Formats: sequence, structure tokens, C-alpha cells
Amino acid sequence: MSTLTDTARLTDRHGAVHALPASEAEAQVRADDRAHVFHSWSAQALIDPVPVAAGEGSTFWDYQGNAYLDFSSQLVNLNLGHQQPDLVAAIQQQAGRLATIQPSIANDVRGELARLIAEVAPEGMEKVFFTNGGADANEYAVRMARTATGRRKVLSMYRSYHGSTATAISLTGDPRRWANDSVDNGTVRFFGPYLYRTAFHSTTLAEESQRALEHLEQTIQLEGPNTIAAIIIETVVGTNGVLVPPPGYLQGVRDLCDRYGIVYIADEVMVGFGRLGEWFGIDAFDAKPDLITFAKGVNSGYVPLGGVVISDRIAAAFDNVSFAGGLTYSGHPLACAAGVATFEVFRRDGILERVRDLGARIVQPTLEAWAEKHPSVGEVRGQGLFWAVELVRSKKTREPLVPFNAAGADAAPMGAFAAAAKKGGVWPFTHFNRMHVAPPLVITEDELVRGLAVLDEALDVADSHTD
Repeated sequence: MSTLTDTARLTDRHGAVHALPASEAEAQVRADDRAHVFHSWSAQALIDPVPVAAGEGSTFWDYQGNAYLDFSSQLVNLNLGHQQPDLVAAIQQQAGRLATIQPSIANDVRGELARLIAEVAPEGMEKVFFTNGGADANEYAVRMARTATGRRKVLSMYRSYHGSTATAISLTGDPRRWANDSVDNGTVRFFGPYLYRTAFHSTTLAEESQRALEHLEQTIQLEGPNTIAAIIIETVVGTNGVLVPPPGYLQGVRDLCDRYGIVYIADEVMVGFGRLGEWFGIDAFDAKPDLITFAKGVNSGYVPLGGVVISDRIAAAFDNVSFAGGLTYSGHPLACAAGVATFEVFRRDGILERVRDLGARIVQPTLEAWAEKHPSVGEVRGQGLFWAVELVRSKKTREPLVPFNAAGADAAPMGAFAAAAKKGGVWPFTHFNRMHVAPPLVITEDELVRGLAVLDEALDVADSHTD
């Protein structure tokens, strides 16, 4: 793989390929981006996106030849890494045969991928509705629940992210919701379990699980059980903390849903397809949802794809009643071809097994050692190749290293930590006062150890901000 230190190739609007010195190519990318690209979640004049020239496996390069280990898997979607050859070949072959077809027509790779997904889903979940990504997967899951129950309200956690489309952003608990708070007025939030910063004055995981369930049931009762269509929960809360549910919690949610006739939606957009070392994250716990939403890891985002896995009970509600929803690109053949190839790679290369092994043998003990070594590390938590390191100013008070939703100067300590990681050749995932460890599932053991060593050194920067 070239690091593009000498020349780079750019394609113009007429399809002509030009070899340019890397410095000129980078300048052109920057100019086009700044002049014409409107970026998400950003004040446009305050950002300076890094031009990326190429990627392979767990690494990507900028135009100056700097290599970065991708410890965020981009947006925790690049499960099989950059330029996985089987996925690339599957897309190329499908494009040469049938590039696209509308969703009302039966298509071989669409049907095959749906079957493969159903085969690894919990028993009694045989149907798959395909979407373009995770946000609209959650939109359509909610629509299914509302139609099937005849109710409108949907409960979600404060610490959550479900997407940025209308209902999905209303369900989201983190500050990205604030500017869009009244888009869907049928959403209600509750506190999920989080022992390190418990809202229930718990001292053990068992207490936290029990008290969080009592709080959820009280919320259901106060909102009116007969008004609630669904409860949506990230199986492991992602961007908002990598919060692993304590034993019994998700089964308790299942029991509450059964008691009150509520649909349980498991948002697996981030943890589905191997992130926890399971096909679906829910497989690591003791509960069965009615609907599972997915995206990201189903084909590593090579072509946009998401969907909803539907229980037989919910699917039956639409046997003789039309489902009021659809997308032009639902189950796009190029995306589904990459999804089918993903299953082949997972099984051939033992991806699930290696995720469980690397998580338990390398990541967990390394991070636990950080908690003993670094005064800035308040807690580490996670599973598989999905971990969070919570950074604090004081282990005793648990004051976060930066304030909640910090920006500008308030966020400087986390910015300094991230800069140190990048200087060491690791592209980190940071959010609020946390650093997440979420590399591609194909990362080699040597790369993983090397990347963790860089982050260990970067934590010295965070330590300098402790009391």
C-alpha cells in the first residue's frame, strides 16, 4: 500500500485521472471541501477536516503520508476494516451484473442477505425490512410498533443516540437532540443503569439493575401503559458511554414489555455484527426483543445499508394490512452484495471468536491496568472490541475531566489527549469526557497492542489535568 508521499491520483468531473504531487492533491481536496461540502454536527467556519488519501485494514493515510491506526472504526461502522478485498470484489461483481433494482422486485442478493440475517437472529425473527442506514431503521421500527399497537408514545434513555432523522433525533437523549426537541412529541425519556454515575444511589450492579427497572416501570405507569407503543434501548449504549447493561436488566425490560403490551426495540446499529463478539449484541444477554435495528457492521458501511429484523408476531400484524413505509433504495443490491460477503468473511476468518479473544485477553487487562496506573482514569468498561475509558479530574469525586457537553476552552483537556494520540499514530474516538476503544474487528494483535500503548502514553496528558 502506497502512503502517497510522492504522488496522488485525482479524478476530474469528466472521469480523467490525473497524477498530482501529494501536496497539490491535498490542497485541491481541502479547497473543494471548504468551498462546497457542508459538514454534519459542525459550525462550518470552525472546522478543518483532515484530507484522507487511502486506507487498508486497520490503517488510513493522509496526503502527507502520515499513517493512523483507526481506533474508532470511522464511526464504529468499519468492522471489517478499510478496503476489505472480498467486500470490494462483491460490490464490483454485483455492479457488473445488476447495479440496482427497485425494492418491490425480488432480488437474489437482497433475499439471500435477509435469510442470512434471519438465520443468526433470535428464534422467531424471520423477516427483514431494509433501510438506508441506522437512523431510518429506528424510524421504521417505531412506525411498525406504533401501527401494530395502535399507540403512540415511545420511551428511550437519556444517555442514548438513535439517529438524526425526525423521530430518531427525538428519541435521542444526548445534547444533539436539543435543537430538534419538538420534532416528535410522542417520545419520553428515562434513566438507564449506569452504576459509576448512578441516578439511584446504588452500590452494586444488582441494586442498579433492580432500581433502574423500578424507575422504568414507574415511568410506564405515570405515562399510561396503554399509551406506550415501544421502548427502544441500545443493547450496549454506544456513543454515550459504552454502558453495558447489568445482569438481569434487559430481561427485566422484556418482562415489563410483556406485562404492559409494549414493543421492545433493540437498537443494534452500533453493536450488531460482531462488535461484542456476537452476531447481535443481544446474544450476550438474557433477553429477546420484538424488533432489532441494525446498520454499520452489516457491510462495514461500504454502501449505505440498515434495516429492521422483525419478530413473527409484529410481522403478522401486516399480513393483511399494508405497511405504510418504503424507500427507493431499500435493500440496494450493491449494499446487499457487500452484506452477503460480510457473512462469508466472518465465518471464514472466525471474526466473532477473535473479537471475544482480543477483548478478553488484550483489551480488558490493558485497560484495567490503566485504571490503576493513571489518576485520570475513573472507570473502564466494555466487551469484545467495544470499550470506554472514563476520564476524571479526581477519582475520589468522579468529577469528569471536562464538563458535560463541553466545547471550546472547556473541552481543551480532551482535545489535548486526542492530539497526543494522533501524534502517536492513533485516530481516537472521544466523546465528552470519554475515550472509546473500537478498532476494526480485523485489527491484528500487534496493531492492537501498539495502538493501546500509544493511548496509554497519551493518557499522561489527561493525567496532567487531574487534581
